[in-house]
Amino acid sequence: MRIRDLLAVDGLSLTLLTGDPGREFHTVHITDLPEPGRYLSGGELVLTGLMWRHTPADSARFVAALVEAGVSALGAGRARLGHIPADVVAACEEAGLPLLDVPTEVSFRAIAERVASRLPGDMRAALGRHRRLVAAVAEGAGLPDLFELTAAELGVTGAVLSASGEVIVGSVDDPVRLARAYLTAARLPCPAGRHTVFDVGSGHRAAGWLLACDGDLMDRPDLGYELAACVALERSRMEEGRRVERRLTEQLVRAALAGADPAELNAGLRTCGIDAAEPYAVAHLTVPQPDARRGPGPAALGGPVLEELLGREVVAAAHADGAVALVPLRGTTVAGLAQRLRRGVEVLAALPDGHVCVGLSGELSGAAAVKGGVEEAGHARRLAEARSGGVVTSDEIYTHALLLATVPGDVRRSFAGRLLGPLADYDRLHQSELVRTLGTFLDCAGSWHACAERLHVHVNTVRYRIRRVEELTGRDLSAMADRVDFFLALRAG
Repeated sequence: MRIRDLLAVDGLSLTLLTGDPGREFHTVHITDLPEPGRYLSGGELVLTGLMWRHTPADSARFVAALVEAGVSALGAGRARLGHIPADVVAACEEAGLPLLDVPTEVSFRAIAERVASRLPGDMRAALGRHRRLVAAVAEGAGLPDLFELTAAELGVTGAVLSASGEVIVGSVDDPVRLARAYLTAARLPCPAGRHTVFDVGSGHRAAGWLLACDGDLMDRPDLGYELAACVALERSRMEEGRRVERRLTEQLVRAALAGADPAELNAGLRTCGIDAAEPYAVAHLTVPQPDARRGPGPAALGGPVLEELLGREVVAAAHADGAVALVPLRGTTVAGLAQRLRRGVEVLAALPDGHVCVGLSGELSGAAAVKGGVEEAGHARRLAEARSGGVVTSDEIYTHALLLATVPGDVRRSFAGRLLGPLADYDRLHQSELVRTLGTFLDCAGSWHACAERLHVHVNTVRYRIRRVEELTGRDLSAMADRVDFFLALRAG
């Protein structure tokens, strides 16, 4: 069908804003995904309500994705904005993509039905199925309802999971195994046991959702792609409603760190859904990556990852080099919250290009505690980074480990190398155990006999080895200052 034929259909009142009216298209695809390219096969008329457009820069990215996928034309609806933004028109004009103006009173369903009536039977069936699925999402159907409809329409069953292994909807036997398969797959979709794993959306996998379809769909990926597209549309709608909440949390954190008026802070805390006397904890998360120039930064990625780890029960605000969330302790404790986060972080450890670092404050109450909680959680997160990932609570930071975590890695390594280097060199040359003996001696609080028993050697052997340590380093292990230096050096390397 050609665009000029569609423009001539009575009752649609479509207007061509830019492009060639002689361009031909073969089917209709309805989407509001910001990056729909993976769900397109070329030759489509794409209809969109512009839900993906938040800034003018979004238009160029969206149109570029359509052109790359070989889309024939774009139809933009006026229902959301009341007009077609000039940046959408300019992007289509520059890319040579025909753009149709769809009036508010004309539904995408009506356009799809008119097009479907002129298509072969199998294409009409596929278009009708897609239209019913998208209509269900647009009319407010939740994921459970969507899955029930999909099972009837596509004959596909399975589950939607988060990257940390939480089952969002559906049922599978081993969600953690499927999540790890998703995180480590070189390409998606991929087979995973008795399932086929598809990506939902196109963001970083650490914060992603996956669709695990029962059976092998590698020879019919279109079924999985179609369902994944509908799930992504529903997730996009959920995300839209969380933007305001994130902004409110960000404003509260910023005001708390700036020392704002207590009354203002208490009002902000209530706006974020936490009562003045209600206990909460602050979580601080970052996802350092080997190549910071690729993909989202630690703060941009940390927020979605933190929200997914907490089951989308809270929102996270971007802060400094990570993300911050205020987590109500309803029916749990900080220890329980830490355990929950550790389960998810252990799954995300399968990530090949980053590691998740989480810091948790102690139990807090009242808006006046937000500032201290953010700082405390930040210190704990830095300690988690020093450990190359994991979850650290405030109980762990009030030790020498916190001091070491605040020292740059190259400085720690230089300190350890300068103090312990002569001992390590001696051990290599003489197959001795001076470094091990030193560590055990300090762990035994300087007790010769306890150290000898733990090492299963004679006490005189311990005395000889410690004397060699002192000779090689010029330090005196009877002096507390030198003992502290050795203790820190052993833990700083």
